[in-house]
Amino acid sequence: MLEVRSLFKMYENKLLLKDISFNVVVGETICLLGASGSGKSTLLRIIAGLESLDSGHILFNRQDITSTPPHLRDFGLVFQDYALFPHLNVNENVAFGLKMRRIGQTEISEQVAAALELVSLTGFEDRKVTDLSGGEQQRVALARVLAIRPRLLMFDEPLGALDRTLREGLLNELRAILHQTEIPAIYVTHDQEEAFAIADRILILHRGEIIRDGTPTDVWEDPQSAYVAEFLGLGNMIDGEVIAKDKFQTEYGIFTVKCLHNHSGEEKAKLLVRPLMAVNEVNAIRGVVTDVIFQQDRFKVTFDNGLYVYLGEAPQIGSQLSVPVKIECLI
Repeated sequence: MLEVRSLFKMYENKLLLKDISFNVVVGETICLLGASGSGKSTLLRIIAGLESLDSGHILFNRQDITSTPPHLRDFGLVFQDYALFPHLNVNENVAFGLKMRRIGQTEISEQVAAALELVSLTGFEDRKVTDLSGGEQQRVALARVLAIRPRLLMFDEPLGALDRTLREGLLNELRAILHQTEIPAIYVTHDQEEAFAIADRILILHRGEIIRDGTPTDVWEDPQSAYVAEFLGLGNMIDGEVIAKDKFQTEYGIFTVKCLHNHSGEEKAKLLVRPLMAVNEVNAIRGVVTDVIFQQDRFKVTFDNGLYVYLGEAPQIGSQLSVPVKIECLI
Protein backbone atom coordinates (compact mmCIF):
# COMPACT_ATOMS: atom_id res chain seq x y z
CA MET A 1 0.00 0.00 0.00
CA LEU A 2 1.17 3.51 -0.86
CA GLU A 3 0.77 6.19 1.80
CA VAL A 4 1.30 9.91 1.28
CA ARG A 5 1.44 11.81 4.55
CA SER A 6 1.23 15.59 5.03
CA LEU A 7 3.13 16.44 1.84
CA PHE A 8 4.09 20.07 1.24
CA LYS A 9 5.84 21.54 -1.81
CA MET A 10 6.94 25.13 -2.52
CA TYR A 11 7.56 26.47 -6.01
CA GLU A 12 8.96 29.97 -6.68
CA ASN A 13 8.17 30.97 -3.09
CA LYS A 14 4.55 29.87 -3.46
CA LEU A 15 2.86 26.89 -1.84
CA LEU A 16 2.17 24.46 -4.70
CA LEU A 17 1.04 21.45 -2.65
CA LYS A 18 -0.50 21.86 0.81
CA ASP A 19 -0.84 19.06 3.35
CA ILE A 20 -1.54 16.27 0.86
CA SER A 21 -2.46 12.95 2.46
CA PHE A 22 -3.99 9.84 0.91
CA ASN A 23 -3.33 6.13 0.35
CA VAL A 24 -3.69 3.62 -2.46
CA VAL A 25 -4.37 -0.03 -1.62
CA VAL A 26 -3.67 -3.16 -3.64
CA GLY A 27 -5.86 -3.40 -6.73
CA GLU A 28 -7.11 0.17 -6.39
CA THR A 29 -6.91 2.86 -9.08
CA ILE A 30 -7.15 6.43 -7.87
CA CYS A 31 -7.39 9.42 -10.16
CA LEU A 32 -5.82 12.80 -9.42
CA LEU A 33 -8.22 15.12 -11.19
CA GLY A 34 -7.78 18.86 -11.51
CA ALA A 35 -7.35 21.83 -13.79
CA SER A 36 -3.96 22.80 -15.22
CA GLY A 37 -1.75 24.20 -12.47
CA SER A 38 -3.55 22.39 -9.66
CA GLY A 39 -0.37 20.45 -8.78
CA LYS A 40 -1.41 16.96 -9.83
CA SER A 41 1.56 16.22 -12.14
CA THR A 42 4.02 17.61 -9.60
CA LEU A 43 2.49 15.36 -6.96
CA LEU A 44 2.91 12.36 -9.25
CA ARG A 45 6.56 13.22 -9.92
CA ILE A 46 7.23 13.54 -6.20
CA ILE A 47 5.75 10.10 -5.57
CA ALA A 48 7.91 8.74 -8.40
CA GLY A 49 11.00 10.31 -6.81
CA LEU A 50 11.63 12.64 -9.76
CA GLU A 51 11.07 15.76 -7.65
CA SER A 52 11.80 16.54 -4.03
CA LEU A 53 9.27 17.54 -1.40
CA ASP A 54 9.70 20.19 1.29
CA SER A 55 8.08 18.21 4.07
CA GLY A 56 6.01 15.09 4.55
CA HIS A 57 6.54 11.39 3.97
CA ILE A 58 5.91 8.77 1.29
CA LEU A 59 5.61 5.16 2.42
CA PHE A 60 5.11 1.87 0.60
CA ASN A 61 4.11 -1.19 2.59
CA ARG A 62 4.87 0.85 5.72
CA GLN A 63 8.48 1.52 4.67
CA ASP A 64 9.48 5.17 4.32
CA ILE A 65 10.73 5.73 0.75
CA THR A 66 10.80 9.54 0.87
CA SER A 67 14.56 9.59 0.18
CA THR A 68 14.71 6.45 -1.97
CA PRO A 69 16.04 7.10 -5.53
CA PRO A 70 13.48 6.64 -8.35
CA HIS A 71 15.07 3.48 -9.77
CA LEU A 72 14.88 1.74 -6.40
CA ARG A 73 11.19 2.46 -5.79
CA ASP A 74 10.13 -0.15 -8.35
CA PHE A 75 7.33 2.04 -9.68
CA GLY A 76 6.23 2.24 -13.32
CA LEU A 77 5.49 5.58 -14.99
CA VAL A 78 3.62 6.09 -18.29
CA PHE A 79 3.78 9.51 -19.97
CA GLN A 80 1.59 11.22 -22.55
CA ASP A 81 4.43 11.38 -25.11
CA TYR A 82 5.18 7.60 -24.88
CA ALA A 83 8.96 8.15 -24.29
CA LEU A 84 9.87 5.23 -26.57
CA PHE A 85 13.29 4.66 -28.11
CA PRO A 86 12.83 5.25 -31.88
CA HIS A 87 15.92 3.21 -32.83
CA LEU A 88 14.61 0.09 -31.03
CA ASN A 89 11.81 -2.20 -32.19
CA VAL A 90 8.79 -3.13 -30.09
CA ASN A 91 10.44 -6.13 -28.44
CA GLU A 92 13.59 -4.15 -27.57
CA ASN A 93 11.59 -1.24 -26.14
CA VAL A 94 9.54 -3.52 -23.90
CA ALA A 95 12.66 -5.43 -22.79
CA PHE A 96 14.68 -2.30 -22.00
CA GLY A 97 13.74 -2.02 -18.32
CA LEU A 98 14.29 -5.70 -17.74
CA LYS A 99 17.79 -5.55 -19.25
CA MET A 100 18.63 -2.66 -16.95
CA ARG A 101 17.76 -4.97 -14.08
CA ARG A 102 20.18 -7.57 -15.44
CA ILE A 103 17.51 -10.27 -15.67
CA GLY A 104 18.31 -13.45 -17.59
CA GLN A 105 17.36 -13.63 -21.27
CA THR A 106 14.88 -16.46 -20.81
CA GLU A 107 12.97 -14.55 -18.13
CA ILE A 108 13.12 -11.37 -20.23
CA SER A 109 11.55 -13.18 -23.19
CA GLU A 110 8.79 -14.62 -21.01
CA GLN A 111 7.93 -11.29 -19.35
CA VAL A 112 8.02 -9.35 -22.65
CA ALA A 113 5.70 -11.90 -24.26
CA ALA A 114 3.31 -11.73 -21.30
CA ALA A 115 3.28 -7.92 -21.33
CA LEU A 116 2.63 -7.73 -25.09
CA GLU A 117 -0.22 -10.20 -24.73
CA LEU A 118 -1.77 -8.06 -22.00
CA VAL A 119 -1.86 -5.02 -24.31
CA SER A 120 -2.93 -7.03 -27.39
CA LEU A 121 0.36 -6.54 -29.29
CA THR A 122 1.43 -10.17 -29.73
CA GLY A 123 2.98 -10.40 -33.19
CA PHE A 124 4.28 -6.82 -33.14
CA GLU A 125 7.68 -7.76 -31.64
CA ASP A 126 9.79 -6.88 -34.70
CA ARG A 127 7.89 -3.75 -35.73
CA LYS A 128 9.62 -0.37 -35.63
CA VAL A 129 7.87 1.84 -33.07
CA THR A 130 8.02 4.72 -35.55
CA ASP A 131 5.74 2.72 -37.87
CA LEU A 132 3.04 2.33 -35.22
CA SER A 133 -0.05 4.45 -34.66
CA GLY A 134 -0.33 6.65 -31.59
CA GLY A 135 -2.54 4.11 -29.83
CA GLU A 136 -0.13 1.28 -30.62
CA GLN A 137 2.83 3.31 -29.38
CA GLN A 138 1.03 3.97 -26.10
CA ARG A 139 0.37 0.23 -25.78
CA VAL A 140 4.11 -0.39 -26.20
CA ALA A 141 4.83 2.16 -23.47
CA LEU A 142 2.34 0.42 -21.21
CA ALA A 143 3.80 -3.02 -22.01
CA ARG A 144 7.29 -1.76 -21.14
CA VAL A 145 6.06 -0.71 -17.71
CA LEU A 146 4.03 -3.89 -17.13
CA ALA A 147 7.00 -6.08 -18.09
CA ILE A 148 8.98 -5.01 -15.02
CA ARG A 149 6.03 -5.96 -12.80
CA PRO A 150 6.05 -2.72 -10.79
CA ARG A 151 4.69 -2.34 -7.29
CA LEU A 152 2.79 0.78 -8.37
CA LEU A 153 1.69 2.13 -11.75
CA MET A 154 1.54 5.86 -12.43
CA PHE A 155 -0.02 7.53 -15.47
CA ASP A 156 0.53 11.19 -16.37
CA GLU A 157 -2.15 12.21 -18.91
CA PRO A 158 -1.38 8.98 -20.86
CA LEU A 159 -4.17 9.37 -23.43
CA GLY A 160 -3.94 13.11 -24.03
CA ALA A 161 -2.33 12.76 -27.47
CA LEU A 162 -4.96 10.34 -28.83
CA ASP A 163 -8.22 11.10 -30.63
CA ARG A 164 -11.53 10.38 -28.90
CA THR A 165 -12.17 6.94 -30.43
CA LEU A 166 -8.67 5.63 -29.68
CA ARG A 167 -8.80 7.15 -26.22
CA GLU A 168 -12.06 5.44 -25.29
CA GLY A 169 -10.92 2.06 -26.61
CA LEU A 170 -7.55 2.16 -24.83
CA LEU A 171 -9.16 3.42 -21.64
CA ASN A 172 -11.47 0.41 -21.53
CA GLU A 173 -8.55 -1.96 -22.12
CA LEU A 174 -6.43 -0.21 -19.50
CA ARG A 175 -9.18 -0.55 -16.92
CA ALA A 176 -9.41 -4.27 -17.65
CA ILE A 177 -5.63 -4.69 -17.38
CA LEU A 178 -5.52 -2.90 -14.01
CA HIS A 179 -8.29 -5.10 -12.64
CA GLN A 180 -6.59 -8.23 -13.98
CA THR A 181 -3.11 -7.45 -12.62
CA GLU A 182 -4.37 -5.82 -9.37
CA ILE A 183 -1.41 -3.42 -9.46
CA PRO A 184 -2.29 -0.26 -7.51
CA ALA A 185 -2.35 2.76 -9.80
CA ILE A 186 -2.41 6.56 -9.77
CA TYR A 187 -3.91 8.16 -12.85
CA VAL A 188 -3.46 11.89 -13.51
CA THR A 189 -5.82 13.70 -15.85
CA HIS A 190 -7.79 16.91 -16.34
CA ASP A 191 -10.46 14.99 -18.30
CA GLN A 192 -13.51 14.23 -16.17
CA GLU A 193 -14.78 11.46 -18.47
CA GLU A 194 -11.46 9.61 -18.22
CA ALA A 195 -11.41 9.98 -14.46
CA PHE A 196 -14.93 8.66 -13.91
CA ALA A 197 -14.39 5.80 -16.37
CA ILE A 198 -11.20 4.39 -14.84
CA ALA A 199 -11.04 5.36 -11.17
CA ASP A 200 -12.11 3.46 -8.10
CA ARG A 201 -11.56 6.69 -6.19
CA ILE A 202 -11.27 10.29 -7.37
CA LEU A 203 -9.17 12.96 -5.65
CA ILE A 204 -9.93 16.46 -6.90
CA LEU A 205 -7.06 18.94 -6.51
CA HIS A 206 -7.61 22.69 -6.39
CA ARG A 207 -4.86 25.19 -5.63
CA GLY A 208 -2.64 22.45 -4.27
CA GLU A 209 -5.18 20.88 -1.91
CA ILE A 210 -7.37 17.79 -2.10
CA ILE A 211 -10.86 19.25 -1.80
CA ARG A 212 -12.85 16.08 -2.55
CA ASP A 213 -11.98 12.40 -2.11
CA GLY A 214 -14.51 9.71 -2.90
CA THR A 215 -15.80 7.10 -5.30
CA PRO A 216 -16.99 8.37 -8.69
CA THR A 217 -20.62 7.87 -7.62
CA ASP A 218 -20.11 9.70 -4.31
CA VAL A 219 -18.33 12.64 -5.93
CA TRP A 220 -20.99 12.97 -8.64
CA GLU A 221 -23.93 12.75 -6.26
CA ASP A 222 -22.38 14.86 -3.50
CA PRO A 223 -19.74 17.34 -4.78
CA GLN A 224 -19.67 19.10 -1.36
CA SER A 225 -18.48 22.42 -2.83
CA ALA A 226 -19.43 24.88 -5.52
CA TYR A 227 -15.99 24.58 -7.12
CA VAL A 228 -16.25 20.80 -7.55
CA ALA A 229 -19.77 21.10 -8.98
CA GLU A 230 -18.66 23.76 -11.48
CA PHE A 231 -15.46 21.92 -12.40
CA LEU A 232 -17.36 18.70 -13.11
CA GLY A 233 -20.14 20.53 -14.95
CA LEU A 234 -22.84 19.01 -12.75
CA GLY A 235 -25.39 21.67 -13.58
CA ASN A 236 -26.38 25.30 -13.23
CA MET A 237 -24.67 27.22 -10.42
CA ILE A 238 -26.72 30.15 -9.16
CA ASP A 239 -26.44 32.60 -6.28
CA GLY A 240 -28.98 32.48 -3.50
CA GLU A 241 -29.79 34.35 -0.32
CA VAL A 242 -31.31 32.77 2.79
CA ILE A 243 -34.70 34.33 3.52
CA ALA A 244 -36.05 31.63 5.87
CA LYS A 245 -35.22 28.09 6.93
CA ASP A 246 -34.61 26.07 3.76
CA LYS A 247 -35.80 28.95 1.56
CA PHE A 248 -33.55 30.85 -0.83
CA GLN A 249 -34.20 33.95 -2.89
CA THR A 250 -32.57 33.92 -6.33
CA GLU A 251 -32.89 35.91 -9.55
CA TYR A 252 -34.87 32.94 -10.89
CA GLY A 253 -37.39 32.89 -8.04
CA ILE A 254 -37.70 31.49 -4.53
CA PHE A 255 -36.65 27.86 -4.03
CA THR A 256 -37.22 25.46 -1.15
CA VAL A 257 -34.00 23.55 -0.54
CA LYS A 258 -33.44 21.19 2.38
CA CYS A 259 -30.02 22.23 3.63
CA LEU A 260 -27.75 20.81 6.35
CA HIS A 261 -25.67 23.98 6.62
CA ASN A 262 -26.21 26.37 9.52
CA HIS A 263 -27.17 29.48 7.57
CA SER A 264 -28.10 32.75 9.21
CA GLY A 265 -30.59 35.23 7.77
CA GLU A 266 -29.58 37.01 4.55
CA GLU A 267 -26.52 34.78 4.21
CA LYS A 268 -25.29 34.17 0.67
CA ALA A 269 -25.09 30.64 -0.72
CA LYS A 270 -24.34 28.77 -3.92
CA LEU A 271 -27.10 26.58 -5.29
CA LEU A 272 -26.62 23.71 -7.72
CA VAL A 273 -29.55 23.26 -10.07
CA ARG A 274 -29.27 19.75 -11.52
CA PRO A 275 -30.17 19.71 -15.22
CA LEU A 276 -32.11 16.42 -15.23
CA MET A 277 -35.87 16.48 -14.85
CA ALA A 278 -36.95 15.22 -11.40
CA VAL A 279 -40.74 14.84 -11.38
CA ASN A 280 -41.14 14.56 -7.59
CA GLU A 281 -39.27 17.79 -6.80
CA VAL A 282 -41.06 20.91 -5.51
CA ASN A 283 -38.75 23.29 -7.38
CA ALA A 284 -38.92 24.07 -11.08
CA ILE A 285 -37.03 26.30 -13.48
CA ARG A 286 -38.95 28.18 -16.12
CA GLY A 287 -38.14 30.04 -19.27
CA VAL A 288 -38.43 30.41 -23.00
CA VAL A 289 -36.49 27.83 -25.02
CA THR A 290 -33.70 29.52 -27.00
CA ASP A 291 -31.53 26.56 -28.01
CA VAL A 292 -31.83 22.78 -28.38
CA ILE A 293 -28.78 20.57 -28.97
CA PHE A 294 -28.89 16.79 -29.43
CA GLN A 295 -26.31 15.06 -27.22
CA GLN A 296 -26.21 11.27 -27.78
CA ASP A 297 -29.42 10.08 -26.09
CA ARG A 298 -30.92 13.36 -24.92
CA PHE A 299 -31.38 17.05 -25.73
CA LYS A 300 -29.70 19.96 -23.98
CA VAL A 301 -32.35 22.67 -23.72
CA THR A 302 -31.26 26.22 -22.91
CA PHE A 303 -33.65 28.90 -21.66
CA ASP A 304 -33.57 32.65 -22.23
CA ASN A 305 -32.35 33.14 -18.64
CA GLY A 306 -29.21 31.06 -19.30
CA LEU A 307 -30.29 27.97 -17.35
CA TYR A 308 -30.33 24.59 -19.07
CA VAL A 309 -31.87 21.14 -18.63
CA TYR A 310 -31.62 17.75 -20.33
CA LEU A 311 -34.80 16.32 -21.82
CA GLY A 312 -35.63 13.12 -23.64
CA GLU A 313 -37.60 14.93 -26.34
CA ALA A 314 -36.82 18.18 -28.14
CA PRO A 315 -39.17 21.11 -27.42
CA GLN A 316 -39.84 23.86 -29.93
CA ILE A 317 -37.55 26.89 -29.81
CA GLY A 318 -39.61 29.80 -28.51
CA SER A 319 -41.88 27.62 -26.39
CA GLN A 320 -42.26 28.23 -22.66
CA LEU A 321 -41.34 25.39 -20.31
CA SER A 322 -41.43 24.64 -16.61
CA VAL A 323 -39.18 21.74 -15.61
CA PRO A 324 -39.08 20.24 -12.09
CA VAL A 325 -35.46 19.84 -10.96
CA LYS A 326 -33.37 18.93 -7.95
CA ILE A 327 -31.63 21.86 -6.25
CA GLU A 328 -28.84 21.54 -3.67
CA CYS A 329 -27.13 24.06 -1.42
CA LEU A 330 -23.32 24.15 -1.66
CA ILE A 331 -20.78 26.27 0.18
